[in-house]
Amino acid sequence: MADKSLDDSWADALEETNEGSVDNKDKKVESGASEDAAFAELGNGKTGSSGERNLDFLLDLPLKVTVELGRNTMLIDKMLQMTQGSVIELEKAAGEPVEIFVNNKLLGKGEVIVVNDRFGVRITEIISQADRIKNMS
Repeated sequence: MADKSLDDSWADALEETNEGSVDNKDKKVESGASEDAAFAELGNGKTGSSGERNLDFLLDLPLKVTVELGRNTMLIDKMLQMTQGSVIELEKAAGEPVEIFVNNKLLGKGEVIVVNDRFGVRITEIISQADRIKNMS
């Protein structure tokens, strides 16, 4: 008996919803009636000659690469006293590896180099796939 009244309540609620909708004014809701959703079949997708899926479209996606030289925390008072030429001391020592992030996820470590008066980073270590997956969460 309780199931019947619950079905009637749902039917009434759905009927009110359908009456308020312009597209569904003429539809009537029957208690307990449902239709299966129809979805188109998924294709196999394009595969390369080696049998792998063709993911070439991913090659043009931009990625944000960040190299962290070091960090420091300071009080607002100290920050407000800074002027041009002030020095911020970082917790890393000179020559210590820097962290390389791709889209804010740790990729590996490297060393800072200078090429034609520009800074660069030589990758010295890429973290394992298991560690990368662990860092995603």
